Amino acid sequence: MFINNFDPVAVQIFSIDIRWYSLSYIAGILFGWLIAKNLFITDKEIREQFDDYLSYLIIGIILGGRLGYILFYNPKYYAENFSEIFFIWQGGMSFHGGIIGVIISSYFFALKYKINIFKFLDIVALVAPIGIFFGRVANFINSELYGHETSMPWAVQFVQIDKLYRHPSQLYEAVLEGLVLFLILLFFWKKKYLEKIGKISALFLIFYSLFRFIVEFFRVPDEHLGYLIYDLSMGQIISIIFFISGIILIFKKNDSQKRS
Repeated sequence: MFINNFDPVAVQIFSIDIRWYSLSYIAGILFGWLIAKNLFITDKEIREQFDDYLSYLIIGIILGGRLGYILFYNPKYYAENFSEIFFIWQGGMSFHGGIIGVIISSYFFALKYKINIFKFLDIVALVAPIGIFFGRVANFINSELYGHETSMPWAVQFVQIDKLYRHPSQLYEAVLEGLVLFLILLFFWKKKYLEKIGKISALFLIFYSLFRFIVEFFRVPDEHLGYLIYDLSMGQIISIIFFISGIILIFKKNDSQKRS
């Protein structure tokens, strides 16, 4: 068993705290950008546009993630404390909201260049697990999104929370939604599944939602929400919606491929 007593602050410069969670966003975006440009982007025009696209992507991730958390997880609190909406450094981001933000920002970018939105969303889907991995490791360091009590040999005591030994659900997500998901998408990419654009995006939605749904059984739900419909957490309910969206998208792409 392991005792987690990590300091969420990575480094302090004068009076400014630089947190591991902030660094995880930077690392995810940086490594995702480098891997996308050096491994997954083969089209010269897309490669030239990708640097411009990155700014749209960052805005979509931050705004979508923040607004998603506010709307999905704590609308009442932020309605009563409106000014705290802008206090991103205090935490409170939704990955599902980030996905929606990326889709919307990608739509406007595709509109600007008059290109198919999935030419960029497929690339984002391929490298997104890298960012997820860094983000979930940062969640583990921060002692947040922790799991239920367990006696498993790999149980972790989050000292900043209590003295119980719990599932390290953040690491489960880092492995499944990060490493495993990346390998799955890489497999399909190597099998030339990208020949019909949009399918990789669909596979990302399907497998991410599946892994997230499973891990939520080990993870303590948000205290102010608890379990909702059929004893499912908010994360599971949203994952079901995203899973269905991925299934619909992949069927649509298959149908259009048959017609063409």
